Amino acid sequence: MSDTGTTLDITGWTCPAPLRDRPRVVMGHGGGGALSAELVEHLFAPAFGGDVLAQLGDSAAVSLGGVRLAFSTDSYVVRPLFFPGGGIGDLAVNGTVNDLAMSGARAAYLSCGFILEEGVEMSVVARVAETMGAAARAAGVEIATGDTKVVESGHGDGVYINTAGIGIIPDGVDLRPQRVVPGDVVIVSGEIGLHGVAIMSVREGLEFGVDVESDCAALGGLVQSMLAVTPDLHVLRDPTRGGLAASLNEIAAASGTGVVIHERSVPVPAAVANACAILGLDPLYVANEGKLVAFVPREHADAVLDAMRAHPLGRGAAVIGEAVDAHPGLVVARTALGGTRVVDLPIGEQLPRIC
Repeated sequence: MSDTGTTLDITGWTCPAPLRDRPRVVMGHGGGGALSAELVEHLFAPAFGGDVLAQLGDSAAVSLGGVRLAFSTDSYVVRPLFFPGGGIGDLAVNGTVNDLAMSGARAAYLSCGFILEEGVEMSVVARVAETMGAAARAAGVEIATGDTKVVESGHGDGVYINTAGIGIIPDGVDLRPQRVVPGDVVIVSGEIGLHGVAIMSVREGLEFGVDVESDCAALGGLVQSMLAVTPDLHVLRDPTRGGLAASLNEIAAASGTGVVIHERSVPVPAAVANACAILGLDPLYVANEGKLVAFVPREHADAVLDAMRAHPLGRGAAVIGEAVDAHPGLVVARTALGGTRVVDLPIGEQLPRIC
């Protein structure tokens, strides 16, 4: 009934157009949230086809000559090129190493593609290359091949990098969200949100009372220490774009289980909490570059947690929740006040170009 007393006819009403009906690309399509998922699901996947692509993991698990390989590629367009705790060179190595590690693989070789903008200083390119080399040596991988292209001034942003990588998946390791079952314990490897806040602080000239550094790191060693306890981990994800919330939603949707997390148990450093409070952001959606989230069978959870805490990159590991039968495909958070809220998949990215 309207204010005039006239009954409204809603039979011809429609819901707003789906996000995928946007006629042009927007920044959110690269943010790791719902827009990114729809771009892949409704444009790229139908165009490319194939069972391997349908896995939609951080890396593809393929068999070649009787050997199980993990294969991944990623592009890096972070701005600024250098930030507290790292730079685009570190990201380009560690990000791809971590994608391979989420399949349980030990990264072996990387390719590297540089897209340089005309006019960028050679000293900048040299610094990026040197940090890439150092990161590769630290991660135990070799940059085996590469390519360089130059675009006209004004058609780039200094330096863009693409890396692809391959690694061998050990026998008995099968990490994929479809293996998640109710009762699995959800473990995060440490404090979340550091990378996104570090980028934000230098890009926007913000100060939060303390210096915040990116957590950029290669997680291969941490994953191997977890697999040494048991190869029966169910799924791993590194929560980069879209943060922990995006990773949990992807796993819940693919596994058909619900996920419950306890907000008080999620390790959020004070600097990140303060920055998010000031800017109206949710730490669960802020990007990370050196953390992972694991779904582990309950009988192995304590031993895996101990192994993580014994590793330098897992000292802050914490149990934050579990997979449940209820609300399949949905992630909810139990708040400090005893309430429950839905942790939805973000539309785009709170802060674009963070990796």
